[in-house]
Amino acid sequence: MTTQTVKTRFAPSPTGYLHLGNIRTALFNALLARRQGGRFVLRIEDTDRERSRPEYIAALLDDLRWLGLDWQEGAGVGGPHAPYAQSERTAVYAEYYQRLDAVGHVYPCFCTPAELALSRKAQQSAGQPPRYAGTCAHLNETERRARWERGLQPTLRFRVPPGRTVEFTDLVRGPQRFASDHIGDFVIRRADGGAQFFFVNAVDDSLMGITHVLRGEDHLTNTPRQLLLLEALGLPAPEYGHMALIVGAAGGPLSKREGDFSVRELRAAGYLPEALLNYLARLGHRYEHDEWMEPAELAAGFAVAHLGRAPAHYDEAQLLHWQTEAVGRAAPERLWTWMGSMVHERVSPDRREEFIAAVRPNTRFPADAVFWANRLFGGDWAPSDDSRTAIAAAGPAFFAQALAAYAEYGAVYRPLVEDLKRRTGAKGKDLFMPLRAALTGETHGPELARVLALLPPEVARRRLEACC
Repeated sequence: MTTQTVKTRFAPSPTGYLHLGNIRTALFNALLARRQGGRFVLRIEDTDRERSRPEYIAALLDDLRWLGLDWQEGAGVGGPHAPYAQSERTAVYAEYYQRLDAVGHVYPCFCTPAELALSRKAQQSAGQPPRYAGTCAHLNETERRARWERGLQPTLRFRVPPGRTVEFTDLVRGPQRFASDHIGDFVIRRADGGAQFFFVNAVDDSLMGITHVLRGEDHLTNTPRQLLLLEALGLPAPEYGHMALIVGAAGGPLSKREGDFSVRELRAAGYLPEALLNYLARLGHRYEHDEWMEPAELAAGFAVAHLGRAPAHYDEAQLLHWQTEAVGRAAPERLWTWMGSMVHERVSPDRREEFIAAVRPNTRFPADAVFWANRLFGGDWAPSDDSRTAIAAAGPAFFAQALAAYAEYGAVYRPLVEDLKRRTGAKGKDLFMPLRAALTGETHGPELARVLALLPPEVARRRLEACC
């Protein structure tokens, strides 16, 4: 790591909603900047005119803020290198296209997609890696003019210097070497004038003073191209680190069944941002301990050296573990809001603290809280199959005695269960399970003492009577 002020970035394309992989990339870059006392930049790479949409930009800004991944410079907050949307930086790119042209590093390419596809097929048939064959690299001015006059719209290709070895030290993967002869001249501007990723991504990183780039390993082969571009322009390059991708349990690409969810979907399901942060911070990154961490602690313990090279496996059980931890640590006021309107309709404001304290250990998502609100305060009581079995095994006489004990002690838990134990001779599971089943319709759930305190007396009596 250099001694210069660290500046990282997240540069999403607004062609859809952010997914776990996107968020992990943003998180690691944000943690690196925070750990080093640096700056985190948000840049919008919206050069894909057909698929980029304003609603996706709004959504990604909202999702990042919801996660607490604040940026100090970039979209929505401004900064010294504005604008931070690539669609608004065409004049900047035009200048650097001209610089490359002036020193002979680019040329127009008139090859059609069909011609390029045919060339790639021929190379593959010959056992060669597919790359641009250089068809237009040496056209003279007369030949170029003839093609323009035919109405052909050229792309702009970067002329890769032959016989070079591009070397750099990857922050994650160590020393890397690429032969320029295997790269091929690549497009930096499309035929419609739109900028290509290789070019604008590298130029913006350099002009915005980005010092460290953490990105997926699928970008590894892009790096030698971008280093050659920046060298040709005389611009400084950041340090690159290429992280292992997230894969499913079987080692293949993620599916909806195995964690390929957008942040929108995860939010809608009720995941808390702290849960996602604690999970993702450990997905492909090693901490010294596996305990809950606040954002400042996640940053303090983050180290590029702890990023693994092996694929990071999505593990739903781990995500659920951190969700449970997050729910257990959340303030009551926040949980009440999180539980939502269906709970608010069932639970009166004066009982909400009691309700939260009772159901928190049995709640992972708002749907769980809704379930228990209906069980405790809803008009319908439909015991589960296991509960029916437990009620039948205890028998009507047990519940007749339970009614008598309730008439004597009401919702005062300890005297009630001691009296019921004396009356019936039941103890342990034989005492508590049928009582729980009768009162809640479930054989597992919140503490019985809290259930008794929450249940309206007429509801408790009616449910016990129904079991007689």
